[in-house]
Amino acid sequence: MASPICVYGNPVLREKSEPVKEVTAEIRALADRMLGIMYSQEGIGLAAEQIGHTEAIFVLDVPVSADKNDQGLPNNPGVKMPQTFINPEIIGESEETAVAEEGCLSFPKLYVPVERPAEVVLRFLDRDGNTQVLNARGLLARAIQHELDHLDGVLLVDHMTPAMKLKNALRLRGIKKWYKSRGY
Repeated sequence: MASPICVYGNPVLREKSEPVKEVTAEIRALADRMLGIMYSQEGIGLAAEQIGHTEAIFVLDVPVSADKNDQGLPNNPGVKMPQTFINPEIIGESEETAVAEEGCLSFPKLYVPVERPAEVVLRFLDRDGNTQVLNARGLLARAIQHELDHLDGVLLVDHMTPAMKLKNALRLRGIKKWYKSRGY
């Protein structure tokens, strides 16, 4: 079975998302579908653009075991997973940054070091249409920023230096070639 994930080369990945006007049963169904696809692809996050939609929505399920601080304690205690983020917007971020390798379901088997703020404050609508504010750090903060990039049409390749793009040129061409060979 072909992957339901849009990969590098698909123009929808460059589209900027459209705000969700109302959280409806259809939006919740989209979120549920996104979670199912994300789990089937063994990801921790997925934005609507990655499955061909342009609604401002992403889902995350960051394992607590992968998101601990230097003392081995959870970075985001009390944050329940999975989460659906509708019309998300960063309203604050730390001056402190962190660099870590990021992967992306739209760039199979490609990992890139990306520098991002270490902590963010996110305002969003939940599955019930209620406004929420979340303070996030560690892997959760990184995943939020990665998925928000997708909603803005920003891709992993945009975080690469020219040297990284050159080093990964064959892989990037291969992903685009695979996309085109599927007739998408």
